[in-house]
Amino acid sequence: MKGVTVVDHPLVQHKLTLMRKKDTSTKSFRQLLKEIGALLCYEVTRDLPMEEVEIETPLSRMTAPQLAGKKLVFAPILRSGMGMLDGMLELVPAARVAHVGLYRDPQTLACVEYYFKAPADISERTVVVIDPMLATGNTAIAAVDRLLEAGAKDIRMACLLASPEGVSKFHGHHPGVRLWTAAIDERLNDHGYILPGLGDAGDRMYGTR
Repeated sequence: MKGVTVVDHPLVQHKLTLMRKKDTSTKSFRQLLKEIGALLCYEVTRDLPMEEVEIETPLSRMTAPQLAGKKLVFAPILRSGMGMLDGMLELVPAARVAHVGLYRDPQTLACVEYYFKAPADISERTVVVIDPMLATGNTAIAAVDRLLEAGAKDIRMACLLASPEGVSKFHGHHPGVRLWTAAIDERLNDHGYILPGLGDAGDRMYGTR
């Protein structure tokens, strides 16, 4: 699919398989989600702009590359997006964090916002939206809408699993937002869950079901 990168690295796929297993413990699920978050972060940030700077090593002066401009903003969609955040922050500890509180109404599958907080200079930073599941696409669309309202201009999306329906709907609303995912599964069921999927990521991460 145009604008979608499926990260097929063996470590990502192995960890995803462990997460799919229904008998994986809450502790293991949470740890694996953190680890995959870090691995996905490598791919999402692969083309960040660089600049050459003069530095001094213990032996001599040299010109070396470093990231150009302001640091990233990670924007996890509460609550399950927080599971991928720590892994990404380990790679980019200076990144800012925007919190997007949304939940999916179980009857209508529409998104309801209950919290939003973002850096004041978000328009000057690359924003990575984080959510393990891109199912119907409604939550991701609402999150990007809200970030655009706040002034964000450069937005990317990282998720663990996606459905074909969700990807199509998301890019129908936001064709310019690139998406990285570990897998695109078969389809959605009647309740808006990804099949074969891995269940509800938030419930499995926090042991709430």
